[in-house]
Amino acid sequence: MAEVIGAAAAKVKTIFVYPIKSCRGISVSQAPITSTGFRWDRQWLVVNSKGRACTQRVEPKLALVEVALPTEAFSEGWEPNNDSYLVIRAPGMSPLKIPLSNPSEVTDGVSVWEWSGSALDEGAEAAMWFSTHLGKPCRLVRFSEVNELRVVDPNYAQGYKVMFSDGYPYLLLSQGSLNALNSLLKEPVPVNRFRPNVLVDGCEPFAEDLWKEIRINNLAFEGVKLCSRCKVPTINQETAVAGSEPTETLTKFRSDKALRPNKKQQGKVYFGQNMVCSDALSSGKGKIIKVGDPVYVLKVVPSSAEAPA
Repeated sequence: MAEVIGAAAAKVKTIFVYPIKSCRGISVSQAPITSTGFRWDRQWLVVNSKGRACTQRVEPKLALVEVALPTEAFSEGWEPNNDSYLVIRAPGMSPLKIPLSNPSEVTDGVSVWEWSGSALDEGAEAAMWFSTHLGKPCRLVRFSEVNELRVVDPNYAQGYKVMFSDGYPYLLLSQGSLNALNSLLKEPVPVNRFRPNVLVDGCEPFAEDLWKEIRINNLAFEGVKLCSRCKVPTINQETAVAGSEPTETLTKFRSDKALRPNKKQQGKVYFGQNMVCSDALSSGKGKIIKVGDPVYVLKVVPSSAEAPA
């Protein structure tokens, strides 16, 4: 067993899984680790008529789409049966039930950012449901792990892969950072604006910027890149209406100009840390993290300016 240095720096407060990219997340008490992130995370994607990913940046109404999975789907080793569904709801829409067994139809020409490939198509009923909700032709597709590979940027982390998440398997944020931001805002924002996978509590604000290597339930996670934020944090997740905050306030003290004054400026704003789990690459049981797990910090970088970004 690896030697753990000192007392826990924080503990896991909340775990979030986002089965459909850009739709609402699920708060769970535990989540199994897989080679692409938490099990079920960003396994599904809504695409437009050209096969391009639909996200809240362009389709804010995705914020209103709620998803549910069977509770036991987050138990280690659980496999779906013929009665296992992803259930999808939105205001004014009948619930949509998607079987968790893989569909047989394949759609080519699906793209997310720079990646393109094939995906499994969830069929006509799902396509009609999302087309009605968004008011334009859409389809729901599922990542095809058997046929496709989507790698993490090797400049930041080599040998890792994801399904449909933006770029990295995990996003970690601290309650301290959220509290520090909210203390500066006229109207505090909830954590759902930032879509983390792991919310930790008990550390100083922005301590997670510096975390190079941490351990949760004896699993090693590496901080590989500060998370640069897009438009999504400005979208109210209850109403799907965008505003200027919290990005306007974050820009004052979390931009590359503020955090990394001596590095090349890219006009980015950072909040949270992208992570990989090195133990996800090996086989074996017990790869699960739970709410309440202590977080041990094994390695840090000296300052936010020296963290990869």
